[in-house]
Amino acid sequence: MSTLTIRTDIEVERALDVLTSEGLSRSEAVRMAILDAERARRRARLRVEAESLRNDPEDVAASRELAAELDAARAW
Repeated sequence: MSTLTIRTDIEVERALDVLTSEGLSRSEAVRMAILDAERARRRARLRVEAESLRNDPEDVAASRELAAELDAARAW
């Protein structure tokens, strides 16, 4: 584990005050914020990838073909 030193401004201090108002330490609040930001970035990348696939005519055709094959197999 390492130590991270950051400079804060008034906006960050206000946000930290809100996050720590119910007993959360400043360190815990910062760790949570970093992890939340990483998760949000990962979700955004996945959303872009999903949109790309949804708008790819070849991928859509392949998905429909697979769905039709699975429907046919279910009939048995």
